[in-house]
Amino acid sequence: MTIAAPDKRILYLSGMHSGSTHDYLVLQLCFPPQQDWFEELKVRLDLGFQGFADKYKCMELFIPFKKKRVAKGENNELTAEQQQINKEQAGERIVVEHSIGGMKRYRILCNRLRIKATDFMNTICGVCAGLWNFTLPKINT
Repeated sequence: MTIAAPDKRILYLSGMHSGSTHDYLVLQLCFPPQQDWFEELKVRLDLGFQGFADKYKCMELFIPFKKKRVAKGENNELTAEQQQINKEQAGERIVVEHSIGGMKRYRILCNRLRIKATDFMNTICGVCAGLWNFTLPKINT
């Protein structure tokens, strides 16, 4: 799981989890819902985080609309307004994808690794994230 700022800086990179672990479960393991982690933040999520609003508090939540499951023959299409909102939200969330792509410029993350030690893989990902952040222009704060 990756958390990125609007300037493409990687703010948080979770450790690797073995097997196929759902993104929302990783979020709950890294940020237990009992604490107010996101209370003062605007949060932009993809459809893998359905149910976030039930467990977490945040200042503002942006999550795309999802087609409903309906019986055969019924209409489950999104309205034009919902499609437009999804498109705008995707444009905002793309920053995270660009950050991950920036980390992958270091080819060790692109090629298949035969390393089984997850601690070492976590270190590699952390170093690549740090190098990516280092290459970004400085912001005057």
